[in-house]
Amino acid sequence: GPATRGHFQVARSAPARSANTRITAAASRMQTAGKLFGGFSSATNKRDIGVRVISAESPTAQQAEELMETMLRPQDKAGDGLRKRFAENIRRAQLEICNAIEELDGGAKFHEDAWDREGGGGGRTRVLAKGNVFEKAGVALSVVYGNMPLKAISVATEDPKIIERAKALADETDNLPFFVASISSVMHPRNPFAPTMHFNYRFFDFENSSENGLWWFGGGTDITPSYLVEEDIKHFHQSYKDVCDKHDPEFYSRFKSWADRYFQIKHRGETRGLGGIFFDDMNDRDPEKIFAFSKDCLDNVVSAYVPIVAKHKDDDFTQKNKEWQQMRR
Repeated sequence: GPATRGHFQVARSAPARSANTRITAAASRMQTAGKLFGGFSSATNKRDIGVRVISAESPTAQQAEELMETMLRPQDKAGDGLRKRFAENIRRAQLEICNAIEELDGGAKFHEDAWDREGGGGGRTRVLAKGNVFEKAGVALSVVYGNMPLKAISVATEDPKIIERAKALADETDNLPFFVASISSVMHPRNPFAPTMHFNYRFFDFENSSENGLWWFGGGTDITPSYLVEEDIKHFHQSYKDVCDKHDPEFYSRFKSWADRYFQIKHRGETRGLGGIFFDDMNDRDPEKIFAFSKDCLDNVVSAYVPIVAKHKDDDFTQKNKEWQQMRR
């Protein structure tokens, strides 16, 4: 594509699907799943189902701990189980990532909306808007409990082995209680030469999963520049290759390829952004090992992304550059 200020403009055949559009599509799928599984949609009146909503600016550490305590059911708060540790980890990561973004922005603060459902479950959505560096940045987490019709498990997973296990179990029981915890984010810098970034990490776990094998992890981090700066993309990908190589030498090539396929817009013959890593339905080894990998990927977000934005936040740009950025989103 045409060169601009030493950057290369990312080519496009048609307006690319934005990160927000992709999040909306994912949310729609989860909303459908929520209705199937006995959860609730965003259209539901939260007061009617015993949901407490809190809205405030950055919570103190004590408040953060208290908020997390309300989301887990008693059986999951007891001991040191994987559900508890995954939920605690994504809350820790949410606060640390938000702190790093606030520090870089130097102006705006994250505003948090918290909701808790009686009987367990809840969410924490943190949004920074109209900042010095970021137009908008959001990091959301949720903990959901529900009951899934096992014959409908393909709504939540595409893994054939997990689906077969569920179908075999469906002969004995129609529904099975489940737990899912996830964290998701989209970051939109003001400067067109600073890329947008998205990440999502999740853990899905059914009752008696240690016996029936119905559990899995998923996630990934990807980057969407409007203007290609090769050294930035090398930095981003190398940082995730280093994380992957720490756990399995085959992970990076496998999960980078998966991200390339996942973000391919086939009818346009183009990709959305320049990828990263992506994995889903991961259930092929000790869950503790996958949790450790997921944790390291999440902990890598700041070092992979923040230096790139810091490098370009004060770059000069034109109105045409800004218009191109809006088209790429």
